[in-house]
Formats: sequence, structure tokens, C-alpha cells
Amino acid sequence: MSLRVAVAAPFIQHGTRRLKENEFVVALSLDRDWFSPDQSKRLIDVATKEGLLERTDDGLDVTFDPAEVTVPEEFTPDEDLLRERSAFERVLDSLVAEGMEKHEAVGAINTLQGELGVTIEAAAVVYARREGFEVDDLVPIARAAVRDTEANSQNE
Repeated sequence: MSLRVAVAAPFIQHGTRRLKENEFVVALSLDRDWFSPDQSKRLIDVATKEGLLERTDDGLDVTFDPAEVTVPEEFTPDEDLLRERSAFERVLDSLVAEGMEKHEAVGAINTLQGELGVTIEAAAVVYARREGFEVDDLVPIARAAVRDTEANSQNE
């Protein structure tokens, strides 16, 4: 997943699991020229919400082992990384990262959505759980999507 690669790169560069926020921003904006400083800060926000980074009093801690990530030499992250992804997108990325074919996962989630009559986010979380994936961090996002859908249908 390219978000994980973009987040890991500064930690790999510095050979650590903790960086000050400004070190992270400099690594992405000046050293690698991947993002502007403001975009690098936005990436911190997105990565924090997705559980890849934790803010501490000392700066940023990476929540996974960056040494297990390979940053291809030709790698350049897409600016799409700077937007928050839905629970569906996050579950789908996890399933694909574990070797599942994307079209199979999407088809299964869509089928489950139709069977259960729930949002795509809720169906994705249920499907991932049934397949043995740990997605507890996405349950609140899926619940919020269900509540938003219910609220919108009541207003119509």
C-alpha cells in the first residue's frame, strides 16, 4: 500500500521508529520532494487517523515496523494519499494486501451488502471479519456510515 510506503520512508531514512514532526515533514518535502510541507502535514493527519502514526509528546511514532517496508527507487506517492479513505477502501486495501484479488473482494462485499441491506462500509467490515481479518478499528467508521445513511433517508 503506497500510504504505508510514504509513511515508512522518513523512518527508514533516519533508521528509527520515532521522529519529530518537522523531521518527518522535511524528509517528505525537501529530501524526497514528494509533497509540499503543508501536504506532508496533511499526510501525518491521514496516517494518524488510519493508525499508521501516533502523535506523542516527543513527535511521531510509527505503529508498524518500517524495516519490513520496501521503498522502490522509482516510487512517487500519489496525492490521493492525502484524502481520508472510507472504511470500504481501507478494508479493500487490507484484503488486497493479504493476497485477495480486488475484483473478488469487491464482488463479495457487494453481494453481502445486498444480502444484509447495509452500507458498503458495514458490508466490508462484516466481510473482512468473516474472512478472519482484524478490522476493529474500522467498526466505528462503518457504524457512522450506517447512522449517516439512516439520517439521510429520514430527511428525504
